[in-house]
Amino acid sequence: MNVMNKRNFVTIAGMSREEILYLLRLAAEFERFPNRELLKGRVVATLFFEPSTRTRLSFETAANRLGARVISITDARASSVAKGETLKDTLLMVANYADVIVMRHFIEGAAEYAGEVVDVPIINAGDGAHMHPSQCLLDLYSIQQTQGTLENLNITLVGDLKYGRTVHSLITAMRHFNPTFRFVAPPSLSLPEEYKQYCREQGIRFEESTTLDKATIAGADILYMTRVQKERFSDLMEYERVKNVFILRNAMLDTAKSNMKIMHPLPRVNEIDYDVDGNPHAYYIQQARNGLYAREAIYCYVLGITLDDVLADKTIIR
Repeated sequence: MNVMNKRNFVTIAGMSREEILYLLRLAAEFERFPNRELLKGRVVATLFFEPSTRTRLSFETAANRLGARVISITDARASSVAKGETLKDTLLMVANYADVIVMRHFIEGAAEYAGEVVDVPIINAGDGAHMHPSQCLLDLYSIQQTQGTLENLNITLVGDLKYGRTVHSLITAMRHFNPTFRFVAPPSLSLPEEYKQYCREQGIRFEESTTLDKATIAGADILYMTRVQKERFSDLMEYERVKNVFILRNAMLDTAKSNMKIMHPLPRVNEIDYDVDGNPHAYYIQQARNGLYAREAIYCYVLGITLDDVLADKTIIR
């Protein structure tokens, strides 16, 4: 594959409305029939330099369900990185063995850098506090599936909006669909000014709050909870001060709109009480399941397998 012609998936910020809707149509086809052999003979490398459960397992499951083989680094301490090997050299070596690389890294911009140094497609599985585009795609798919549309929705984002890369990705992707956002966070974890300025430039309506209560929830179509990310804090005393500021409880949902769904990129810590799990508004477990279909779509996108190819596919395993 020519490095100039390959397609990476490192951010959703530059994607058009048409590209996003196209990927969601692909995901819908994979929800209908997830088991196929579209990637038979391909090798997927998953490189995770930060801990992960759902993202890594769903990417690896998606590869397996499409017939690919998977090679992986799940602990950098057990790789040559521990011997001092640079990220560039690790990427160049792995690119010798794989047709596509899925990478999570703690440095912002690492995925974009990876896309510049290797000649196989790079899929960003999260880079620091920057972007998480595959999570964003499954979030968009979940919103579309539960609301029947992406248009004109009221979305309340709660918790760690400073470091929350899932939040940052969702804001940029929703610019095409006329959302109204409510940003709910303690002052120390409020949305960075660059994203608020982005909203202003894109004509996205938003308001800010430091309180999560029934009134805050009442107008939302989507209530998107996030955990306070301990790993992003250099001052653990500050983490202890803010970690339990917002806890969603079942009793807070009495006045929620009937269509409202609660989403969370997971893992949760204390921010959603377990008594919410049985509430019909809860959707975060189904949301995680949607990650399989979204990530199958992403593999096809970067490897040049089109929607027409998927619709014509005869390798479905029922």
